[in-house]
Amino acid sequence: MRPGFIHTVYFWMNDDISEGDRKAFHQGVAELTKCKTILDAFIGPPAGTPRDVVDNSYEYALLVFFKNKEDHDTYQNDPDHHHFIDSYKHLWKRVQVYDHVPVS
Repeated sequence: MRPGFIHTVYFWMNDDISEGDRKAFHQGVAELTKCKTILDAFIGPPAGTPRDVVDNSYEYALLVFFKNKEDHDTYQNDPDHHHFIDSYKHLWKRVQVYDHVPVS
């Protein structure tokens, strides 16, 4: 199914987090993406493409695909989403979110 709403979250992690913290963060993302309204989700580092218009300064991008805005809104209010934020926010120094809707 083609998504009707795409939620992208960019994470800039604290400089002093341990490898164990990173593994816990990845595990937390894996649990988070089990939310029933999510069609699919991916997390990964920047591709490192060396172009002036590309921002490679973040450490992880999380892309989450939903059927529609309503499903996204349900996810935003899901207790698991709030648990993820509360459990891991001490690991990042910045988060930037961009939400998109396909036009074609």
